[in-house]
Amino acid sequence: MTTATHLRTIAVRWTDLQDALATTGTTAWPPAGRMADYLRALEDADAELAEAARWQAAYTRQYLDRDPQQVGATRPPLRIEILDTMRTVETALVAVGDQVAAAVQRSPMPFAPRSWPAADRARRDALARADACDPRRWRYGGRHTAPHTALWLLARVQGRPGPFRPLPDREARLIAATAADACTRVETALDIAARTATIADPCPDCGGRLEMHGGAGATPAAHCRGCGRIWTGQDTAAA
Repeated sequence: MTTATHLRTIAVRWTDLQDALATTGTTAWPPAGRMADYLRALEDADAELAEAARWQAAYTRQYLDRDPQQVGATRPPLRIEILDTMRTVETALVAVGDQVAAAVQRSPMPFAPRSWPAADRARRDALARADACDPRRWRYGGRHTAPHTALWLLARVQGRPGPFRPLPDREARLIAATAADACTRVETALDIAARTATIADPCPDCGGRLEMHGGAGATPAAHCRGCGRIWTGQDTAAA
């Protein structure tokens, strides 16, 4: 994936993260424990998610039925791992935005000297005010969201017009590295990224190395690099 694709993904998927804040979380990756425990966990996953959804709905109804002034009234719990991802990504992107703006954003056009003729001064001052208020400018200390920052950085990568100088190589590399890491965090939090991890326990058949594959909507599966055997959530005989 290119830097532009990473930045677009962050901007587009941000609402998905917001929607996922109050939904049931996913299990840790890779699953811990013995192989048989993992396979049994796969079979039970749907039932656990359904039970969690029922609990969440009941909790939400209970909260909505309560008097807001009543002691102990609280909002339904949020998914902390999603919230942490959003804060981490947004903080990193905004910090990069500050650094890139310092390197590429030119200062606003100065106002006309008082000695200029009135008509010329009025035209120059109008241009200066428009330049200073240009919505394409990065506002230091402003409240920047992750989607807005990602799209602003995308415009700098693509060399879009505005009150900016060309993007230096150092800042381009900074954007690329930060965008790639942020995109990975977003996709991992939403479980839409393909993932691979090595399982500590050996293959029960040949003692070879086991790898777990999943994510991106795929059913998690374990693959032995030695004998080639594959386990999925439908397998119950592995030990």
